[in-house]
Amino acid sequence: MKKYQVINSVNLCKSETKEVIDNAKKHLKKLRDELSKLQDKMYAEGKYAALICLQGMDTSGKDSLIREVFKEVNARGVEVHSFKVPTELELKHDFLWRHYIALPARGKIGVFNRTHYENVLVTRVHPEYILGENIPTINSVDDINDNFYHERMDNINEFENHIVENGTIVLKFFLNLSKEEQKNRLLRRLRLKQKNWKFSPADLKERKLWNQYQNCYQDLLNKTSTTKAPWFVIPADDKPTARFLVANIIYETLKQYNFKEPELPKKYKVEIDNYKKQLESE
Repeated sequence: MKKYQVINSVNLCKSETKEVIDNAKKHLKKLRDELSKLQDKMYAEGKYAALICLQGMDTSGKDSLIREVFKEVNARGVEVHSFKVPTELELKHDFLWRHYIALPARGKIGVFNRTHYENVLVTRVHPEYILGENIPTINSVDDINDNFYHERMDNINEFENHIVENGTIVLKFFLNLSKEEQKNRLLRRLRLKQKNWKFSPADLKERKLWNQYQNCYQDLLNKTSTTKAPWFVIPADDKPTARFLVANIIYETLKQYNFKEPELPKKYKVEIDNYKKQLESE
């Protein structure tokens, strides 16, 4: 039985209808404003952080989704981290270290563009990458098997459980792009001169491994979607709809926490009129 949620127009939050999906851009604009207000309250309260994890195949729209969903949120309140190939320093630590130090502080929204799950995705399709981590028990790719990656998934579940218990709200989104749509988006990068810079021949090499990636995603979705840190599978062939769906889930989730700004201490509150007079008399 699937533990993750596949999101579509049938199983959205109660208030959602086909009409809303058809007008995704308009409704996203309203959601952005509401998200901004929520984050202001979350920042003022300072009890919770939110971690938004985005995974997906190349061209699934992660960058543009981040831009469009969070464009109204105060810059002080959102931090985006894009995890590339590990640096020399990062490889000297365990695989979760670089993700742990990038976690958002209480009051902030952190967005991981590609996440700690790369360590059970890319490295599973390319197990030779694991050798660069210099793990004492791993001497060759022959020492790397399914149990190795499942143990990593257990580590990830423990990591997420720990940060949730300490006030981080974790939401994970897999942008589920079709192979045909990826082809169209890669062709667009080649046909439009202003998009050429986004193309890399490596995209074509990874595309040939499509089925392997899909199998890895299926496995991790089943093993790492938990009540405390759920996965949501988002249809990503239509970018406006994907952005709306992600924004809506984030908003509906954060709203449940009923964030409140702290009140002014009584000793200051009783002096408000005096403070006003001081300023007005300048």
